[in-house]
Amino acid sequence: MTLTVRDFRAADAEAAAETYEAGRRHLIKTPQGMLWLATRADPAQHRRVLLAELDGRVVGSARVTVHADSSVAGQGSAQVSVLPEARRSGAGRALLAEAERHLAAHGVTTVYSWVDDTEADQAFATAHGYRRGRPARFARLDLTAALRPVPAVAPGVELRTAASFAADPSPLYRLDVAGTEDEPGEIDAAGQAYEAWLEEIWHHPEQDHELTTVALVDGVPAAFSAVTTDGAGRYWSSFTTTGAAFRGRGLAKLAKTDSLHRARAAGCTEAYTSNDEGNAPMLAVNAWLGYQVCAREWKYSREL
Repeated sequence: MTLTVRDFRAADAEAAAETYEAGRRHLIKTPQGMLWLATRADPAQHRRVLLAELDGRVVGSARVTVHADSSVAGQGSAQVSVLPEARRSGAGRALLAEAERHLAAHGVTTVYSWVDDTEADQAFATAHGYRRGRPARFARLDLTAALRPVPAVAPGVELRTAASFAADPSPLYRLDVAGTEDEPGEIDAAGQAYEAWLEEIWHHPEQDHELTTVALVDGVPAAFSAVTTDGAGRYWSSFTTTGAAFRGRGLAKLAKTDSLHRARAAGCTEAYTSNDEGNAPMLAVNAWLGYQVCAREWKYSREL
């Protein structure tokens, strides 16, 4: 048995996407999305996609990033996943070791990683010096079943798709960055420039601008529910947020419900979402929509 760790190549896109999902249907990564992830990062992020090969077959990957746009210096992440049938082969250990070497070389002192809520995965993280932190949950909604009706649209409120902002998406950038700062967690995106946001988020090949719903109040973007899809029936709520001045009006619920109806009409059959366990407002919206918890994970960290 020969195990090697190397950098991603364009020809690896399909195999690398398979390792990203690693048997977890609630995670969505297409080959096009994996190629984008590996090749389009801001140089300041020093991003690498590492692959583990076992006897010539790609069996695992690590997505490694320096969080250069965070207001706190020295933060990075290493997300390791291995195909179920290749676990306990040393692939995960080898990927993590190379990921940590890379991050340390670029000044990272704290590494974060989301770990599946299984005994084996958490034992792996603990054995490598990681400490368990906050929990998050994944939830699934069957789009072939009845959906909640779209709530009534209040006077002055208008629903559009993100596609209608193609000429100038900057209002959505401002709403996105402000909402990200309010998300629970240790890493923010306070320093993310507009050009970087365009490259990494707006132009990402998995982003579905036709299914992303934006709620405007008196012509001003106030909330949105952003969506990525895999082109094969799966829908992922990548981020839902409401501007601080517009909260308490049900706009996030309105945008997300409208987006789900658009998704079903477009042929999507499954919807997935993820939330930090401390994000009570969005957990309430998802419960109202009928999402059912399908998996959990924990955020772990290690000081290098």
